[in-house]
Amino acid sequence: MVLNYIFIAFFLIAFVIALVKLVFMGDITVFPAMIDSTFSSSKTAFEISLGLTGVLSLWLGIMKIGEKGGVVDALAKVLSPVFTKLFPDIPKGHPVYGTIFMNIAANMLGLDNAATPMGLKAMKELKSLPNPSQGGATAHGDGSVQSDTATNPMIMFLVLNTSGLTLIPVSIMVYRAQLGAANPTDIFIPILLATFFSTLTGIVVTSMYQKINLLNRTLMLTFGGMILAVAGVIWGFSVMDKDTMDVVSTTSANIILMTIIVTFILAAMRRKVNVYDAFIEGAKEGFKTAITIIPYLVAILVGIGVFRASGAMDWLIQGIAWCIEQCGINTDFVGALPTALMKPLSGSGARGMMVDAMTQYGADSFVGRLSSVFQGSTDTTFYVLAVYFGSIGVRNTRHAVSCGLAADFAGIIAAIVICYLFFA
Repeated sequence: MVLNYIFIAFFLIAFVIALVKLVFMGDITVFPAMIDSTFSSSKTAFEISLGLTGVLSLWLGIMKIGEKGGVVDALAKVLSPVFTKLFPDIPKGHPVYGTIFMNIAANMLGLDNAATPMGLKAMKELKSLPNPSQGGATAHGDGSVQSDTATNPMIMFLVLNTSGLTLIPVSIMVYRAQLGAANPTDIFIPILLATFFSTLTGIVVTSMYQKINLLNRTLMLTFGGMILAVAGVIWGFSVMDKDTMDVVSTTSANIILMTIIVTFILAAMRRKVNVYDAFIEGAKEGFKTAITIIPYLVAILVGIGVFRASGAMDWLIQGIAWCIEQCGINTDFVGALPTALMKPLSGSGARGMMVDAMTQYGADSFVGRLSSVFQGSTDTTFYVLAVYFGSIGVRNTRHAVSCGLAADFAGIIAAIVICYLFFA
């Protein structure tokens, strides 16, 4: 229902602004630009889905090997004490815990190509779980939840994805190096801090909606351990120079990824599983999933494209800048806001905004650095919603959008405050 209103709002706001620009400003290019954006956005949505087909087939095939080899079940048992607190509606020790962990770990390492297939597989498994009716879901006689309604575990899992916890933002550092930054890695610690606050906020807000008690020994120890781990990563990278950091971050991510693949294969061989047949079985699911998400991606990307082409985003930025000026607040950060506001809508769009900010203001300017931190502090909320929920046919997203956007907002505020502390 929320996505329905958002989709309508994109078009209505864009249409009104385009009319104002045409009638009062004589801009005859705005409507052609909006129509052109519908075609280009549709093409982009299809190309994304097409590009995902191979990746989905690969990683769902690998996941099937790990599943039949018992690795996913083993991970589920290890993580069950923690995840049963965050996902109380999932049975203790359920294999989906292992898949959820694999997705989160891939996101933290910046391995997007691996994270998305694992996330889609986790969503499919979450949909198959028998769940009692709660928070707007309609239960059937067998206890399963209504097919088009998001369950609490689905929403918590999605928010963990949209909050964008990333330990190694390799791509952002590469862009900064290409655009002439004196120290491309100087945004590493600010991104790590901002994305941590974003994720923590997402968990807290979602837990409030779902009445999950976070003040228990297991979760407090887990969060404390995470804080120590983040501090350790920050310290480790802070003593490295730029070249060493780039090599270590890229190499470690790839080694971990290859180790996962080999571990899955060895575990399957130990159980005398036909590895090739298991891979093919999982890969077939990847192809079907890629086809399923096409209409959902077309819908959300076309809406975003029309909104941008109408000039609504520019007007929004100008309005925010005016309000901030009237309040007498420092407006140095306004130049980076297009990246922050675009990130929940489009990853490629936000990336373009970040590059534009660094090109216009300089990679080592306050705006250039802040736009980089914005890019790394959250994820593309509406894209993730469209892909993850679209893959399993969920239309009633319940509180997923509000919780995801709360995490985004926290990430934006944290990024601004942290960048003022580090770079102002």
